[in-house]
Amino acid sequence: MCGRLNITDDPLAQWISESLGLEFHPSTNQDVRPTQSVAVISSKQSQLLQQQMQWGVKPEWSKQLIINARSETIDSKPTFRDAFNQHRIIVPCSGWYEWVTTESGKQKFQFTPANISQGFLMAALSMGNDEFVTLTTAPNDEYASYHHRMPLLFNEKEALQWVVDPEQALKLISKSTQVPFVAKAQPIEPMQNLSLF
Repeated sequence: MCGRLNITDDPLAQWISESLGLEFHPSTNQDVRPTQSVAVISSKQSQLLQQQMQWGVKPEWSKQLIINARSETIDSKPTFRDAFNQHRIIVPCSGWYEWVTTESGKQKFQFTPANISQGFLMAALSMGNDEFVTLTTAPNDEYASYHHRMPLLFNEKEALQWVVDPEQALKLISKSTQVPFVAKAQPIEPMQNLSLF
């Protein structure tokens, strides 16, 4: 799920600045890949701040880079429990890509905001050493035809609650499939033998 991000500084920077009250300055990269640096939003003493972090973490026990975590279990799994309790962050992005297997191969789709002047606020966890993982949840009806997992997305109010309020964060983990999915899926040129990493 979501192995590439699209980040376009304008209008993303303006939307974040206006909606969250934070001067946000991401670098445009329309093909953000795991291990690359991404501008994220964290909180220190209830104050929002921008940080640069690397997408993905490789624990000692894992043979592969972990870029996503299941939101349903992050409060109980030892790997993510401390990060959930203390280091919740938001990853603003302009969209992301998903690959769907068809009879003719893999079809790439780009997901963009329904409102072109906005972006997405993905839930994520800072895992230490300036590394992070994004969170996924079960898909709602709109997304199920593309993948069996989808990003855990928040609106502006929820994003603030996520980073500053542990009690609200716990409630937000399970809410995402109860709301309409505010994205447009656009097919991109089919890509054969595509490696996601």
